[in-house]
Amino acid sequence: MSEPLLDRRGLLRAAVGAGVAGGLGLALPGAATAALAETSAPAGAVAGAVAALGPAGFPSYQYIGTPFNKASLRYNPTNELIFPCVRGMYDKIASPLGRYYLYYAPHDAPGGICLAYGDSLGGPFTEYPNNPIISNTWSPHYSVSHVSSPHVIWNAANRQFHMYFHGENNTTRMAWSTDGVRFTYHGTVLTTAAIPGATEASYARVFEHAVPGLGNRYVMIFMGVTGGSRKIFWGWSSDGKSWRFDPTPLVSPAPDGQTDLSGPHLLKRNGTAYVVYHGNSGNMFLTEVGNAFDREVHLGVFHRPLTGAPDRGRSAAPSFGTDGGVEYMFYEAGQRSGSTIAVARAV
Repeated sequence: MSEPLLDRRGLLRAAVGAGVAGGLGLALPGAATAALAETSAPAGAVAGAVAALGPAGFPSYQYIGTPFNKASLRYNPTNELIFPCVRGMYDKIASPLGRYYLYYAPHDAPGGICLAYGDSLGGPFTEYPNNPIISNTWSPHYSVSHVSSPHVIWNAANRQFHMYFHGENNTTRMAWSTDGVRFTYHGTVLTTAAIPGATEASYARVFEHAVPGLGNRYVMIFMGVTGGSRKIFWGWSSDGKSWRFDPTPLVSPAPDGQTDLSGPHLLKRNGTAYVVYHGNSGNMFLTEVGNAFDREVHLGVFHRPLTGAPDRGRSAAPSFGTDGGVEYMFYEAGQRSGSTIAVARAV
């Protein structure tokens, strides 16, 4: 069960150096065309073109397509897909369906956690035939209007996959699996009770990251709604099951000129830690939080959406992976109620 804790900045005194490395050398993708479905690169785009690096030396990402054709999916109850999570399986289990698993979900009722699989992050991905692998009713554990926002980690110690997902928006749940397909319910890991005055606590992602002085192995970052505004909060755990949470926002929207933030993802570079997330403007932003999660240095726009399809001015909820030395970003593209999963490649 969750347990709130005192203010982060009062507890975590260790300062983290603020040095940021300059440009990073990246292996540019080759000339081969990625095998992605539904749409091609935007008009005028040049495959492998060199672009300016983003904040803190992160690469810029160029849209290359979608992992599958949304219109041909067997399970697509609301014509909206959100919150991708891509994971390599080739080094974790025997005989996976593909080298990579892509988890995603509709959001509006009934939602449902879905799976697709492929042998390259460049695609294509094949829909798992028995989606959803987790539905909005799981007797005797819960029956809710929807479940969504899947995030999966690999726990090497017990050789299990842990999946975190929300339903309703005030509750984050966890299930575990040995094959990444069939899951056993664990229970609730986060509710709005962890953050005083919160009305939502969802869109959680979990990462291995030890914060100095806490004795933890994992951190969770998630969206919480307080005072009518969406902010990024965090918690920590030694086993990924029992959590403690900081009631102080880790990242607030005002320094980015936003009113609402969501869909956070932890990134590490330059010997420090960052959170990338999207704002209500449709842009993704980047903030350095430091290895001790005791900083909030806003660094500006991380990624700007396409004005045309599929982004239509909004890119959100990124998930990152590397295949053959090439960095990819899977993300939620498009306005809510019509969004899809898209793929961009580092340039």
